[in-house]
Formats: sequence, C-alpha cells, structure tokens
Amino acid sequence: MQKHIAATALSVSLAAAPAFAEERKYPLSSPPVSMEDMQAVSPALAKYTDATLLGGLWKRPGLSARDRSIVTVAALIAKNQTVEMSFHFNLALDNGVKPSEISEIITHLAFYSGWANATAAVAVAKDVFAARGIGPNQLPEASPALLPLDEAADAQRASGVEKNVGSVSPGVVEFTNGVLFKDVWLRPGLAPRDRSIVTVTALITNGQTAQVTYHLGRAMDNGLKKEEAQEMLTHLAFYAGWPNVFSTIPVAKDVFEQRAG
Repeated sequence: MQKHIAATALSVSLAAAPAFAEERKYPLSSPPVSMEDMQAVSPALAKYTDATLLGGLWKRPGLSARDRSIVTVAALIAKNQTVEMSFHFNLALDNGVKPSEISEIITHLAFYSGWANATAAVAVAKDVFAARGIGPNQLPEASPALLPLDEAADAQRASGVEKNVGSVSPGVVEFTNGVLFKDVWLRPGLAPRDRSIVTVTALITNGQTAQVTYHLGRAMDNGLKKEEAQEMLTHLAFYAGWPNVFSTIPVAKDVFEQRAG
C-alpha cells in the first residue's frame, strides 16, 4: 500500500487520484490537482503523467529513488514551484532523504537559485516537518564543524574566480571565495556528492549552462557516476523542461569526453 501511495505522489501536477486521498499518511499544505481535474482539462497530460512519468521515468534503474527525489526537490526549489513541494518533500523523506538533508538543500539553493526561492521552500517544508513530527533535533546546526578543505584545489579555484571576476565585482569574489566555498560547501549536513547533484540540477533547471562544466566535473569528482549524470539529464527533461536539458547536452558531452580521455 505504501509503495502505491508513494508512486501516486510523483507527478508534476498530479500526486494522487481522488480515490487515494484518504490513504495519504501525511497532510499536505497545498492540495494538488487531482487526476479527475487533469482529465477535465488535459486528458493527454493525464495520460502522459500516468504512463510516461509515473509508469516509466520514476521506475528507470539509472538513479535510485532517493537520488531522483533529491533532483526533483532541487528542481522545484530552483524554479520556485511551490505547488508540488509538499508532495515531493514527503516523497523524499519516504525515499530516504533525511530532514537534515532537505534543510541543507534549501540552504544551499538560497545561494544557487536565490534567497526568495529558499524562503518559499521553507514555508512549505515547515508544514511538512510539523506534520511528521520533525523537530530541531533532526536538523543541522547553524554553525557546525566544517568538512576539511582541499587547500590546493581550492586555491586553484579561488585564483580563477579572482582572475575572471575580481575586476568586475570584488564583492562577488569575496563572498564566493569566503562564504560559499569555505563555508556552505563544507557543511557536513549534505554529502559533497549530493550537494553537487543539487547544484547541477539548479543550474540546468534555470538554464545556467555556463556553470555546468565546472560543477558537473566537480560532481563526478565527488562520486557521481557518468551513468547517473546521464540519467539526471533524462529526469530533468521532465522536471526542468526539454529545452534546458538540450542546451546542457553539448556541455555534458564535453565533460564526459574530457574525463574519458
């Protein structure tokens, strides 16, 4: 029963048919569009939601359910699509994403998709956490002991930022080389691999292909496999849109080829 309920919660604008509304374990802050409503407006969308999205994409083996939830949650926050957040926050928790990790994803995306997008996500997550009895003891500290810094790699990165950005905006250099990479990226509440997945997702979702080369390479350095990166692109075609993914394909192709050679 639980698998059936979770599977029904996956769609872009559907999460569950009316028949399963009473079976959901946790209340939602924003009721979704039902299958009945979708059928009344777009029977074709209902068909693709059921057969292609739920019946196909989410069942593909290239990414774990946990990773798919991380990608989906990050895409929703990056696009500020709050209507689906309750379902996908709940689904992410059911798929093994910890409350502390959702908290860190929101914090991280304040830097990569904007503060207002993060605060919008907070408003939804607050209700989800309350409904599930998630308290402060399950959340990351505001100022934890940070992960160790790779001094050599960071010095090279920081030098590139200074060279490319310093003459244009010294303030951006200051916060990039300080707060972002020597604090946010070193927070232990989200594994480096997952933090990279969230970052790459946000970049693709918002069409920021210029930054994908560095961050996709960093993601693979952090343990993301090529096959997983390929499946992320497939997943994001549905949640970020085909144009954003197709714009990313040449960049990803170059990253894959450079690492193969």
